Amino acid sequence: MTASRILGSGPAVLAFDVGGTDTKAGLFDEEGSLREVVRVPTPYSTDGSGDAVLTQLSVLTNRFAARHPDIVPRAAGLIVPGLVDDDAGVGVYAENLGWRNVPFRDAASSTLGLPVAFTHDVRAAGTAEYRLGAAGRFGNVMVVVIGTGIASAIFLDGKPYSASGFAGEIGHAVVDVGGVPCACGGNGCLEAIASAGAIARLYNRNAASPVAGAREVLELARSGNRAAASVWNTATDALGLALSQAVALLAPEAIVLGGGLAQAGNALFAPVEERMNSLLTFHRRPVLLPATVGENAGLVGAALGARQRLTEVTA
Repeated sequence: MTASRILGSGPAVLAFDVGGTDTKAGLFDEEGSLREVVRVPTPYSTDGSGDAVLTQLSVLTNRFAARHPDIVPRAAGLIVPGLVDDDAGVGVYAENLGWRNVPFRDAASSTLGLPVAFTHDVRAAGTAEYRLGAAGRFGNVMVVVIGTGIASAIFLDGKPYSASGFAGEIGHAVVDVGGVPCACGGNGCLEAIASAGAIARLYNRNAASPVAGAREVLELARSGNRAAASVWNTATDALGLALSQAVALLAPEAIVLGGGLAQAGNALFAPVEERMNSLLTFHRRPVLLPATVGENAGLVGAALGARQRLTEVTA
């Protein structure tokens, strides 16, 4: 699906997806086309202020202005990882990037001279999937992104639910009490067992030949490697368990699985769905759907947020 078909006509906007390793920046024109995407390393904030990220946003904005003088953005969308308070516009905490309590929305608006929409990266990608993907026909939906970490976006009766940034952290639901340590400080978290990064790490602990990622673990499992199959099956069991708990609490009609691990297709979806349903009794069984917006879902969600923010400040 092209960006123009996704967004449609509207104001030109900037979109920034700040990740744990790289930052992606996108420029959307008035037809909704993604005219250019730039990827640069995300700077670490040594003083905890987030100023390095803000400086980078300014540099990227100027780069777009020089390359595309015919496009004048009227708003920007900024999405970041970690704990994010959407209502306050604050990046509360990002362990891997070194910031705490940064008022990103207002600071970015001042830096760029534009209205800025601000949210969590997974909630932005989830919004893109919910508004533009296959799950949009349902009122109650979870969008679970499984990559280096695991997090989710929640929609209840058609409205996003974030609870000041604390909702959706399914990656830190404990699925194995006393299990492997997690970066959050806990043990046995879903993210420490079933994320793409965890699958590779857990296999490599006892592997004679370490692998680069979860895809290689799956390939080895398919070829009959028992250690790889054990790691993969443990991951899919953990995902099914965590989703069954979410179903019992939220009763979603659909659960969208996205992120790098979802590229495994039926090798992921089939065992996860089987495990989830085996743990449910009277509960509503959700439809499991693959994400469809694509690798730039975060940027698309940020752009949608930017257009919405512009509507709010001009109303």
